Amino acid sequence: MAVNIITQEDLQKFKFELFAELKNLLPQISGSPSKKWLKSYEVRQMLGISRGTLQNLYNTGVLPGNRVGGLTFYDYDDIQKLMQSNKKVSKRA
Repeated sequence: MAVNIITQEDLQKFKFELFAELKNLLPQISGSPSKKWLKSYEVRQMLGISRGTLQNLYNTGVLPGNRVGGLTFYDYDDIQKLMQSNKKVSKRA
């Protein structure tokens, strides 16, 4: 049976590799996107809503967006604020 000796340098290298992997996985786990501005289809997927519903939220000013060319981009922080403002607490006894 062979004996493997682990040095401090080996542990340091392992630590850096582990943290790099975790850093890449955290945005996927937390659900937060890796970018600040989202396209309409990304917002619809995130919220599980139709094109018409998103258009209505945009037209009424409930969810502001920025039009660039023919595309509308939505700020991730605005989407989070919308979700927080519509959060309801259950009144179960």
